[in-house]
Amino acid sequence: MRKALKYLLIGLLAIAATACVQIVRNSGATIISSPAPAGLRLATLNVHYIVLRRQTGAWSLDDWERRKVALDLAFKEIAPDVMGFQEMESFAGGDNGDTNLGLDWLLSQNPSYKAAAVGDWRSFPSTQPILYRDDLNLIDQGWFFFSDTPDVIYSRTFNGSYPAFASWAAFSTNDGKRFRVVNVHFEYKSRGNRLQSAALVADRIRPWIDAGENVVVLGDLNARNGARTQRILAEAGITFAAVKGSTYHFNRGLNLFGAIDHIGATADFHLETSPVVLRQEFNGEWPTDHYPVVVDYTLSR
Repeated sequence: MRKALKYLLIGLLAIAATACVQIVRNSGATIISSPAPAGLRLATLNVHYIVLRRQTGAWSLDDWERRKVALDLAFKEIAPDVMGFQEMESFAGGDNGDTNLGLDWLLSQNPSYKAAAVGDWRSFPSTQPILYRDDLNLIDQGWFFFSDTPDVIYSRTFNGSYPAFASWAAFSTNDGKRFRVVNVHFEYKSRGNRLQSAALVADRIRPWIDAGENVVVLGDLNARNGARTQRILAEAGITFAAVKGSTYHFNRGLNLFGAIDHIGATADFHLETSPVVLRQEFNGEWPTDHYPVVVDYTLSR
């Protein structure tokens, strides 16, 4: 019995030591620099949905009131040109999207930004908006679901789980450069679903890339650097900026594994700096259970 307890204790200590090593490996303070004058700052953040029928507790209305200032401060710190959000949903049950507290809040606090990839929820799923500076020009926007019927709104995923989708928006700069941003959120439970979803995204973006378009794919891939999910998109022409350390922290600053949120782009996007992950509280609060990921590019055409 004593020998068994000894081995159990050794095993627990080994697990604790491994966890500590992982936290150190995947952590680290980061400082965001000023963007290049002619550059494009792109960012992504999973903000976690708000449960409208829950007054208190995790992800409730009270919780939103606590963290909404932190979310706005994080957004202002990033000062993105374009930023994709995932789970920006105020969940009332079903597909009803009449209320979006997170989107309304950020737009009200940042009047120099507009929202793309939004619309009447009956015909446009608006829980993955793409915010952009109002000196960019919105050309077009759209969506498709990770499903056998991708153009049917709110269709369930390949294995029948909750609907998941890509939103996208096409922009032009004032000097005439054009680019398209595809904002994705792949399922965390099923690897098969992730792979099929990535393959669908690759199929959708490949004609744009073949036509010479500049394309960005960003979002919560729920896959780490170099995973097959990411490689499928790379094979379609997307080069991902290598994000170091954790981007998901359990809403507690626990950095146990590598990045699952990523930003990648086609060849005419030139990386100006290494990706930045803002691993910090704002106003003493975590904005959400993910960290923002920020990448600065210049666009050659």
